[in-house]
Amino acid sequence: MGLLDSVMGAVMQQVQSQGGLHDALGSLLANDGEHGGLDGLVEKFNQAGLGHVIGSWIGSGQNLPISADQLQAVLGSDAVAGIAAKLGIDPAQASGQLASLLPGLVDKLTPQGSAPAGGLGNAGDLLGALGKMLQK
Repeated sequence: MGLLDSVMGAVMQQVQSQGGLHDALGSLLANDGEHGGLDGLVEKFNQAGLGHVIGSWIGSGQNLPISADQLQAVLGSDAVAGIAAKLGIDPAQASGQLASLLPGLVDKLTPQGSAPAGGLGNAGDLLGALGKMLQK
């Protein structure tokens, strides 16, 4: 098991034990989330001039990093504050944690190197699929 798998396993344990993290991830990546799913997130990255960053997470190459400040610029301070409230932490912590988690999450959820045509599914389906991938 690699480092990313260990990190993803820890994330899934948190997701299963904390409704806030489940809601936060769902709001970012799920089709029924507040941000329009993966397609909506890609659009936000493109608008912020960081399409190449999220493209690296989806693609099959190395994942480019993103800073907490860059992620906050992409999502907007109101969205980060909302995610922070769901997690019960301050916005700076939320953007930092998301900046470290999102590259690996998006990478794991797009194993074929491209975004699925129908998106990643609704929140329940999305997190169920991630849990199954991590059990392999």
